[in-house]
Amino acid sequence: MGYVAGELIKDDEYNAFVASSSSPFGYNHIAGTGSGNQGLGQTELAQVSASDSNQIKAASWNSLLAAIDNLANHTNDTMTTRGQVTAGDPIKIKANLATDLATLSASVAGGCTGATDGLTESSELRSAAASGRFAGSHVVEHSVTFASGNNLRFFFNAGGKIRIKLTRTGNGGSSAKTSKDDSVDELITAMGNFDIGAQVSTRSGSGESLQTDGLDKGVDDFGTSYQTIAVIRQSSGTYTTMDLKFEGKVDNATYGSAVKVTIKCSVIDADSGDSQFTSGNTSGVDQFANFIGVTDFALHTVNPNTDDGLGSVVGISDSAIESNTTS
Repeated sequence: MGYVAGELIKDDEYNAFVASSSSPFGYNHIAGTGSGNQGLGQTELAQVSASDSNQIKAASWNSLLAAIDNLANHTNDTMTTRGQVTAGDPIKIKANLATDLATLSASVAGGCTGATDGLTESSELRSAAASGRFAGSHVVEHSVTFASGNNLRFFFNAGGKIRIKLTRTGNGGSSAKTSKDDSVDELITAMGNFDIGAQVSTRSGSGESLQTDGLDKGVDDFGTSYQTIAVIRQSSGTYTTMDLKFEGKVDNATYGSAVKVTIKCSVIDADSGDSQFTSGNTSGVDQFANFIGVTDFALHTVNPNTDDGLGSVVGISDSAIESNTTS
């Protein structure tokens, strides 16, 4: 849509800025219902008709400009310099409107990764602790469910995330941490908060070895079978076969039809050299010297809010621990 100062903008051309559902997208497709990776569930703007005194009034422009600016506040995008308009202003002030809409469309398609003040971490929704000390694995499946496929899209498109946190508590009756506890603690630091968004996943920590890097995957990429998002391996300490593993799947591979997301989280201790104690050599030896303390995968969400431009938001309808296995 190229315009030159002095040209007339017809009603259907203005309406394309508002409601085009093909690229370049209009505001309603980006922020309203949309489809796929477009759409945030916001109130859609009214279109104009040729019978509206054969002109597009300043009020219509101002509604569109205000809506664009509100969305830009949420996405943290910089829009072209302009202010509100009054009757009689030349159309040249809208010359960069298509550019602004394209910028917002790209941000929403990416899952609003630049949003900050428009997001709030939930309290802990689920806590899935190991049944005790272990030398093997602790595997948890957490799920979140939405009221509809559109609600799932609106949540993740607006920057919503599933957040996993991992902690380790003391090694039971043992008086001190084991070397495996140290290794798990290093992995926990390397993991930080593990977030799964619409198009990408992230860890707030750093370090250790990222054996499998699927962090470019998000909920939009998941199928109905588990896909590996990341495997973080202990590399700075003794146990270099100890991993944290994260996988994701949905109940319907079509983004917009899925209503449930499941994340599998694993601590895997593949060490084959653990000491084996027998009746003849147990005296005075800590039988849990090769065990890991109790690990706990906690489920949170990072929820879009209305603090920074959005007029309404949606959240999950339920969460669950699908499984929790210690071996």
